[in-house]
Amino acid sequence: MQPDTETVSLTAGLLARADSDDVMVRVLSADTAPATDWRYRDIIGAALVLAARLRQWEQEHGRPARVGLLAENSPEWVTADLATLFAGAVEIPVPTAFAAEQAASLFETADLCLVDAGGSRALERWSQDRPAGVLPEDCPVTEVDLPALHNAAPATAPAWPAPAEDAVVKVIHTSGTTSAPKGVRIRRHGLNALLTSLRARTGTALFGRYLSIVPLSLLIEQVAGLYMPFLAGGSVTFLPPGTALVGTAADAAPRMLDLLRRARPTALVIPPTVAGLFLALCDQQPDESVTERHMRIFGHEGPVFVACGGAPVPAEILQRLHAYGLTVHEGYGLSENSSVVSWNFPGEVRFGTVGRPLDHVEVELAEDGELLIRSTSLFAGYTREDPSSVVVDEQGRLHTGDLAEIDEDGYLRITGRKKSLVITAGGRNVSPEWVEARYRELGFVREAAIVADGLEAVHGLFVVQAGLDHDTARARIETFGRQRLSDIERAAVIRVMAEDDPDYARCFTVTGRPRRDVIRTHLLDGRPSGAAAAHTPVKEIA
Repeated sequence: MQPDTETVSLTAGLLARADSDDVMVRVLSADTAPATDWRYRDIIGAALVLAARLRQWEQEHGRPARVGLLAENSPEWVTADLATLFAGAVEIPVPTAFAAEQAASLFETADLCLVDAGGSRALERWSQDRPAGVLPEDCPVTEVDLPALHNAAPATAPAWPAPAEDAVVKVIHTSGTTSAPKGVRIRRHGLNALLTSLRARTGTALFGRYLSIVPLSLLIEQVAGLYMPFLAGGSVTFLPPGTALVGTAADAAPRMLDLLRRARPTALVIPPTVAGLFLALCDQQPDESVTERHMRIFGHEGPVFVACGGAPVPAEILQRLHAYGLTVHEGYGLSENSSVVSWNFPGEVRFGTVGRPLDHVEVELAEDGELLIRSTSLFAGYTREDPSSVVVDEQGRLHTGDLAEIDEDGYLRITGRKKSLVITAGGRNVSPEWVEARYRELGFVREAAIVADGLEAVHGLFVVQAGLDHDTARARIETFGRQRLSDIERAAVIRVMAEDDPDYARCFTVTGRPRRDVIRTHLLDGRPSGAAAAHTPVKEIA
């Protein structure tokens, strides 16, 4: 089908489906019982009721409400999210996997807090770690009662005035150099510009059945997992309640694979570690046909749009997956651009790159190779500044902090972080991202992180497949380094961590980006900062 190039209005597109009986949200069961389905009529009707209450708050206080949203991936999360969009409120999604201090830093400006059952449990857990609580004084907590809201839904959508297009609608967390995450302010027109460009490149058929496996507190998951499917009349499928999402528990990804066949997805966004798991699944039965492989993994014949972002995936893994008939489409983005900057789309994939920029994005390189972007979806600033903040210059160019190359066809290749480039004690420059991507070519290495700044030798932390003997893993990592990397780049000090180690989630973000300050402490002192006192030592080889 032809791509849809009409300018997108997210709220108008959602309200246009308010009377639809098509499935909007599906929740898998924990066993073989049928999934629970929620129709567009159900969710949008409930969201309108909640939106009316948020608009009443605005009338009473003279400004839009700042709404903390604390929920698992659930129909309640979707309802609350749509309600804030319809009401013109400012949504502050807070991950339930955050530590108490992190949550408190995001909640500090919230006027009220919407939760589901999982959010209520998180508040209770945080109250034990932080007796003062994580919410501001006089910030009420309301549990989203979806059945009650649905029963109170109006027969027709209220005729509210359209919110201002340049209004801030979300504050999205992004990590900084301190324990307090920054909040990135996202504008309504920025989301619309982004969605317009994405639809122009993908059409709508790809997003018929989206499977959500990472937290909705990530903006890319909201864009790809909710708004793209909903604007196409498709559905989002959530994992069974209580199932750990990928990136929130070290062994979540392997356990998630069993649910793929039941979900029968046509699209999903995965962290880089899941790409390696897909390759392992393909390697199990290399002689089966592509149709048989899709049936075994995804529960249907395909196609499936598998997108990936965050840390880079080695080109060799991508090429091997493609040879198996399972193409992973790498992309690049940052919250400061309302998520996506560029992507490899079906029919225009170039492995080793993150694709070409979206139609509303212009890119160029600074003299030092830093990627600069102009776009109509740039953020409206941070809630707090720290040394990791990026800036928009007088020419309207966002200085991403990422080093890149642009080939003759306009494809982007991200080569590293400007601030991550390290200098060893011997005065040699090392690009950690490049080295880490090479080590991830080892099929059993789930994640890798390199630390070398000011050190006599390069230190490496390697997250390996659960159950793999650590001595065997270290030997193979050491051999790979000698064969494939220079003496300057290879890890001379190797630490191994199993993927089911509780410290995994402390050392890496949901999207696979290493938390370098935590990892440096882990490598040099033997444990990540903030870890529990009882820590299983990891072995090293110098």
